[in-house]
Amino acid sequence: MGKREKNPKAVGAGRMFAWQSRAVSQGCALMAIGFLSVYCTDTLQMPPALVGTLLVISKLLDGFTDIIAGYIVDKTNTKWGRGRPYELCIVGVWFCTWLMFTCSPTWSMVVKSAWILCMYALVNSVFYTFLNANNTVYMVRAFRYEEQFVALNSYGSIISMLGTVAFNVVFPICMARFATSASGWSMLIAMFAVPLAIIGLMRFIFIRETIDVDVVDENGKKEKVSLHDVKKVLIKNPYIYIVALVLFVCNFVTNMGVNVYYFTYVAHNVSIMGIISAIQMIGIPVVIVFPAIIKRFSTAKLMFVGCLLSAFGYLLNFFAGGNMVLLGIAAVCYGVGSVPISMLINLLIIECANFNEWKGMQRMEGTLGCVTGFATKVGSAVGAGVLGVLLSMSGYIGDASLIPDSAVMMIRSLFSLVPAVLWVLVALSLLLYKLDKLMPQIKEENEARRQKIAEKKEE
Repeated sequence: MGKREKNPKAVGAGRMFAWQSRAVSQGCALMAIGFLSVYCTDTLQMPPALVGTLLVISKLLDGFTDIIAGYIVDKTNTKWGRGRPYELCIVGVWFCTWLMFTCSPTWSMVVKSAWILCMYALVNSVFYTFLNANNTVYMVRAFRYEEQFVALNSYGSIISMLGTVAFNVVFPICMARFATSASGWSMLIAMFAVPLAIIGLMRFIFIRETIDVDVVDENGKKEKVSLHDVKKVLIKNPYIYIVALVLFVCNFVTNMGVNVYYFTYVAHNVSIMGIISAIQMIGIPVVIVFPAIIKRFSTAKLMFVGCLLSAFGYLLNFFAGGNMVLLGIAAVCYGVGSVPISMLINLLIIECANFNEWKGMQRMEGTLGCVTGFATKVGSAVGAGVLGVLLSMSGYIGDASLIPDSAVMMIRSLFSLVPAVLWVLVALSLLLYKLDKLMPQIKEENEARRQKIAEKKEE
């Protein structure tokens, strides 16, 4: 019996695990930073409004650094490739995250504020910025076929989701044991930072860039990227802003950090927070049907349904209180609903890059990645910032015996009604995303142009 012929469009288990390693590491770092607010208010004794203000201020840098980073990545040309060198930033993410949680309560309020602001800005404005800018750039130069992109962002994302869910289960348990003091927090973050930083480097070590997708002129020469190209993309591609809105809301909700307050002051049992996170894993197997759904419908339509399901789940939270059954059903709903967005968002960025090429512009995956990366980071910071400000306005006191009813109601609303409304708004915005209908024509015309240039070059 002859050997079975290898499918050239298959990713392979080894490459799949290597590619998702950085997503696991980065996702866990994001989850860890989601606990920054409670660390600052309850351990460092910083006012919630001040913490929220610091996180929002750090975002002022991102409007500048994101676009610059995208431009730098789009212009990069090294022996390692264009996107691959920036994978090393994952080490900086974890080192500065550890430093962020290594702040002495004895320092003055000014020093503590400056320290948190500086570390948070380094993580978000520098290291995350380059990681967000390089991701799609790296992927389209490491893999050739659309089937591989779908596999990496659907089946492959199961790996990253399982990693972050495992983190969400284990971290609260470890938090209850170690995070009882400032030094305990430092030790806790270090326990996760070292192994996860090493895991995050696996993609850089094992996946090379081998595909050339750069736009060329009619003579077959690569067109140089300029700042004018960045401006054109930002003005002439409206669809990337819909993608950015999706990521803004997703990260606003995920990183608001209200969960720990909810399970402390409403459910009165912080340990079950890990159980609820584990219940969300039930939604992961649905990814198996994503490729078939995308072929028949589209990625954007799949996300639309996911947004409505997430909205229903969060609405259910408002009535749950400490009821494990209702909390569990709600977790399944927004767990399943968030899967298409968390796993498939890069496919929309690739569609936006195809649109750029179709319109005669540079593909600019790096710049597109920075637009969405900016939305991701602003969503994370504004979520944490809004949490701090609204908790202060509601009269929040970090003591279960003294916390007023107004603060409890605010926590309930932030855990339910606010995200429910936001997900409905995102669903409505996805109705304006028309690229899924245009994509067959865009791909056909882009390929015809490339073929024409290749034939002319051969002559």
